[in-house]
Amino acid sequence: MRRVNVAIAGFGGVGRATANLLLSRRERYAQVYHADVRLVAVCGSRAGLRDPEGLQADQLTTLQEGLSGPDFIAASGADILIEAGPTDFRTGGPGLAYIHSALASGRDTIVISKGALVHSGKKLCALAQKSGAILKLSGAASAALPTVDLVEHSLKGCNVLEVEGILNATTNYLLDAMMTRGVGFDEALREAQQGGFAESDPRNDTEGWDTACKLLILANFGLGAELEMDDLIVDGIQSVTAERIQTWRSEGLVPKLVGSLVHSDGTFRASVGVKTYPLDDAFANVRGKDKAIRITSDAMGETLAIGSGKEPLATAAAALKDLEYILSARLAPAR
Repeated sequence: MRRVNVAIAGFGGVGRATANLLLSRRERYAQVYHADVRLVAVCGSRAGLRDPEGLQADQLTTLQEGLSGPDFIAASGADILIEAGPTDFRTGGPGLAYIHSALASGRDTIVISKGALVHSGKKLCALAQKSGAILKLSGAASAALPTVDLVEHSLKGCNVLEVEGILNATTNYLLDAMMTRGVGFDEALREAQQGGFAESDPRNDTEGWDTACKLLILANFGLGAELEMDDLIVDGIQSVTAERIQTWRSEGLVPKLVGSLVHSDGTFRASVGVKTYPLDDAFANVRGKDKAIRITSDAMGETLAIGSGKEPLATAAAALKDLEYILSARLAPAR
């Protein structure tokens, strides 16, 4: 049985959920992959823990000040890094430094935060290719909703022509509440914040930037595009008024914040904005915090997926799906 050491950088709600889920699945990894998977280090922005023999769940409640940063992760002896920190697509930080350090040293890396992938995705891919590290990112690309995996595996060999995605749970909840219950934007937002799935500063969600980030990751990592944020037209739901809601309701239409990608003549065009759908369209019936993606390809026609995983567990599970991919790739028996 081969030992595999894992470190987690970023230890908020998602990082903690990932740690606990990983520890609960150690027996599975041993049975399926003959791997002794140990969590040897975790850290947040200023504190962390390290144990070369492997941390246990009851040790994760209190971190030690000063144990943090890429050098801390490197010194932990981790074979695999799971990066789960806060995201900032404008700077790539703070995850960018962790990811760059891990890939440069040949450490397989699982990315959950979106910022570094949007900011420096092409450079990170080149770095992984040079060092031989595996870079996986299911948790960053709508988590429980399959997006990159869908085009890389299920639609492999097809030419993707168009993508539509309801990729942000907060905005879908807000629009659904406004349409079905007649509540105003501010009241719906308070509900989402009290429910713990909307940020205290929700602008990245409501202004469309989170959707744009996920769309860029799908386009660049899944479809080989080389788009940057400046290539997108991005609009959010902040301009949706009660009057517009009433008009759509009277016309039998349902609004959704949608990331759209069109691939034609070798060119990708991408945008984010509110689109409306008739009641018999599948997108019109994606409710609450659910997300969905619809992909049209030349050979397989229309493929639709809807995800409704509970956070942060769903994102943690997506990251550990990537871990199993790495275990399978690295520990496959020689033939």
